[in-house]
Amino acid sequence: MFQFFKSTAVQVVSLLLLLQGSVVYSSIRQEYIPTSRPLAEVPRQLGSWQFLQEGVVDAETMAVLQADDTLDRTYTDGKVAANLFVAGFRSQRSGKAPHSPKNCLPGSGWLPLDDRIISIDSGRGVPIEVNRYVIAHGDNRSLVLYWYQSRDRAVASEYKAKFWVVADAMRYNRTDTALIRVVIPIQNKDEAAAQREAEAFVKSFYSTVLGYLPA
Repeated sequence: MFQFFKSTAVQVVSLLLLLQGSVVYSSIRQEYIPTSRPLAEVPRQLGSWQFLQEGVVDAETMAVLQADDTLDRTYTDGKVAANLFVAGFRSQRSGKAPHSPKNCLPGSGWLPLDDRIISIDSGRGVPIEVNRYVIAHGDNRSLVLYWYQSRDRAVASEYKAKFWVVADAMRYNRTDTALIRVVIPIQNKDEAAAQREAEAFVKSFYSTVLGYLPA
């Protein structure tokens, strides 16, 4: 009998059954829905970056996005304009979930030129992994950085983000997350300069924006 339970196959199956049971249990419990401050209250000055323009997410986009709260705002440091977009989701159990910019931007006429995951300095002492995405629309080029944020955890990979949704549902009975995206134009085909500006912008807002997402 004891030899039976020492079998690797039995242990793997037992683990899978345990995980399955945990997922089922977490799905029938009443989920904890955290509250947070409205994203519209994010300051209009972030370090050396000043407010430039408020964006508007139209009703059609909101119907597809299904986010509980959004921020679409452009800032400038006097040299370049940077767009900050945040979509917050308090729960993903009803099918609502962040949409990858990789799917949305091509639909707006932007074509992908480069796509990779990089580590950047968030200004909090620990690097975060983000998606780096270069896109083109005619002669225009832009650099996109985006990631999924759940509390102090920043995740670039969509697959890892899905894994953590299940893990958080089992451990904390919550599935909240946010998509954070930065877009900066690439001037004179200088991707390195755009990268420096993008990273400086992230450092200017990262800690502040976390204060407007569920802790």
